[in-house]
Amino acid sequence: MSREHQESIQEHRARRVGNYDSRSITVLSGPEAIRQSPSMYIGSVGSDGVHHMVFEAVDNSIDESLAGECSRIEVTLENDGSCTVEDDGRGIPVDEHPTVGRPACEVVLTRIHAGGKFKQGSYYRPAGLHGVGISCVNALSEKFVLDVWRDGGHYRQAYGRGVPAADLEKITDSDKRGTRVNFLPDVRIFKSGIGFSRKILARRLEELAFLHPGILIQLKDIRSDSTQVFQFDSGIVGFIKHINESRTVYHKNPIHIQHQDSDFELDLALQWTADYGENVFSYVNTINTTLGGTHVSGVKSALTKAINTYAKETRILDSHSVESISTFEILEGLTCVLSLKMSDPNFEGQTKTRLTSISIREELEKVVTEKLLAIVRDDSKLAVMIVNRALEAMRARLASRRASDRIYFQNLDTDGVHEDVYKRQFGIRSENWHESAVWITDHELLERHVDHLEVGKDARVLDVCCGSGVVGEAFKDKVGTVTGLDLTPQMLDLAKIRLDEVQLGNVYNLPFDDEMFDLVVTREVLHILPYPEKPVSEIFRVLKPGGQFITGQILPYGAEDAVWMYRIFKKKQPLIFNMFQEEDFRQLLLGCGFINLKMTEFTLWESIDVWINTHETSNLHRHEIRELFFNAPKEARAVHPYEIRPDGEIMDLWRWCIFSVRKPER
Repeated sequence: MSREHQESIQEHRARRVGNYDSRSITVLSGPEAIRQSPSMYIGSVGSDGVHHMVFEAVDNSIDESLAGECSRIEVTLENDGSCTVEDDGRGIPVDEHPTVGRPACEVVLTRIHAGGKFKQGSYYRPAGLHGVGISCVNALSEKFVLDVWRDGGHYRQAYGRGVPAADLEKITDSDKRGTRVNFLPDVRIFKSGIGFSRKILARRLEELAFLHPGILIQLKDIRSDSTQVFQFDSGIVGFIKHINESRTVYHKNPIHIQHQDSDFELDLALQWTADYGENVFSYVNTINTTLGGTHVSGVKSALTKAINTYAKETRILDSHSVESISTFEILEGLTCVLSLKMSDPNFEGQTKTRLTSISIREELEKVVTEKLLAIVRDDSKLAVMIVNRALEAMRARLASRRASDRIYFQNLDTDGVHEDVYKRQFGIRSENWHESAVWITDHELLERHVDHLEVGKDARVLDVCCGSGVVGEAFKDKVGTVTGLDLTPQMLDLAKIRLDEVQLGNVYNLPFDDEMFDLVVTREVLHILPYPEKPVSEIFRVLKPGGQFITGQILPYGAEDAVWMYRIFKKKQPLIFNMFQEEDFRQLLLGCGFINLKMTEFTLWESIDVWINTHETSNLHRHEIRELFFNAPKEARAVHPYEIRPDGEIMDLWRWCIFSVRKPER
C-alpha cells in the first residue's frame, strides 16, 4: 500500500470517528437511558410494548393486594388515548427521601432501580423486582400524571417524557388512600400507533382476578362506553374451567395441587382435554411467564415421572421394559395453570417472560411428583384415564411413522385375538355395509383400480378380504375367474352374489397353494391389520411369478394430517392399527419383494356423517369424530380439504391412492 493511500485512510478515519477521549463518554439519566433503548425495558415499541406499560402499572397495584393493602383496581381507557390505573392501596410515599432529598414518589418515577420491593418485608413476593417498571412507563409517556392519597392529603405531580413538569403539590386534605397514574404513550417512541386494545387488556385483567381470588378489577373503556368487572372466588380451578369451557374435557374436576413452604408457594391446576396441543399458563408472583422457564420444566418433568411410575406400578406398561411414555405425549391435550410465588426470582430480561431460577426446577419436580402420585393412586379411574390418554397420543404418533421404524404396543396373537375382534366388528358392519359410505360402490374409484390391470383375460384373480365383493366384481368381465376370501359369514353372503367363488379364510395364512393366482386385489384393508408385512408376504406367496397386486388405500395428504386422520379412523373403526403415509405404503410393498410400483391418485368427497352412522361406531365416538373436524389443528386444515356445511354436515375430500406392483419373474 502506498504512503499516499495510507494517509488518505487515516484522514478519512479522523473525519469519521473523531477523537476518542473522556469527552466521548456520554452519561444518560434514567429517563434518557430508557428512551434510548425502550425495547430493552418493555419488549417492543409496538402494540405489545404499549400494553406492557399498562401491565407494569397494574402489577404495582397487584403487589399492594398481595401485601393485603388493596382490594380494588380500576383501569380506564380515556378518550384522549391515555390510560388510567387506580387502586385503593397505601399510596406511594410522598415524604422526602432521606438520601436523595426529593419526594419518594418522584424518586420511584424517575430513577431506575428505585422502589419499595428491594427491602425484605415491604412486599410479599412482589411482581415488581427490579425497580424499573413504573419509571419506564413514565419515561416513555408524552404525559404522566401521578395522584396519591395518603397521610391525610391528596398529592399530585405531572411529568413529561420522564421529567417532572413541576414539584409535587398537595391538592387538598383527604381521608382517602390509594394511587392513580394517568399516562399517554409517546408517539415519538411508539410510531406505529399507541391505541389500547380492550380485548388484550381484558384477557390479562381477567386472569389476574382468577389468580387473586376476591380482588375486584374493573376495566372501563370511555371510548366505547363499556365496563367489565372481574372478580372471582374460584381461583385457578375456576380459571382452568373457564379456559376449557368450550373444549371437550376428559375429567370434569381439574386436578388441584397446592404446596407452601419457606422457599415457595405453589398453586397448580391440571385438566386433560380432547385437544392436540398443550395449553400451559404459567405465572411467577402473578407475572405471566409466556415463555415458561424452569418452573414449567419442573412441572413437566414431574408429570412424566409420576404418570410413568403409576403406569408401571399397575402394569399398564411393562415394569421391566425401558419403554416409557414421553413428556410430549403426556402433555397432549393438557391445560395447565401454574402459579408460583417465590422470593427473589431470576428472569430473562426486564419483561420477565421466562423464569431462569435454577433451584426451583428440582424442588417443583419433587413436590409435584409426590403429590400427583398420591392423587392418581387414590383415584384409579382418573389415573387410568390419564395414562390411556397419553397412550392414545403415543400410538397415534407411532401409527403415522414410517413403516421401517413403527413400533406396536400390543403383543397381539394375529391368528387369535385380532381375528375374533375382526369377525365381531365386520359381522356388525355388514348390517348396513353399502349404506355406510360412498366409496364402497363408487364407480369411478373402482375404475381407477381396474385401470391398473395388466394381466390377461384368462387370469385367475383373488379378492382378499373381499367384503361385499365389489372390488373383485369390477374386474370380472376383464379376467377369467374371481375368488373371494373373507373371515365372516356375513361378508361371504354379500360377496357370493358378485364373485365366482367365495371362501372363509385368514389373510395371515391364505388357504391357497403357492403361485395360484395371476392377480390379487384388495382395498382399504392393510391399515386395520397389525404386522401388515405378513399378509402382504402371503399375497406375494400365492401370486404366480410376474403376477400383479392391485390395492387401494386412503392416505393422509402428508405428515401434517396423519395423526389427526388416525384419530378419526380409530374412533370410527377400533380395528385400525396404521395410518400409512405414502412413503410407508411404498416401503411396505417393496419391502415384501414386489417391483414395478405404480400409483394413481383419486379424490372423493365423503359425507362423514353417513360414514360414521354405522352399527360399529358408538354415539360417543360419532360425537368425538365431529369434534375432531370442528377443532382440527391448523396444520391439518392447511393440507386436508374438508367442508362443514351450513346445516352442519361434514364433507371430507378423501385421498385415495391406488397402487400396482408385480411379483418378479423367475
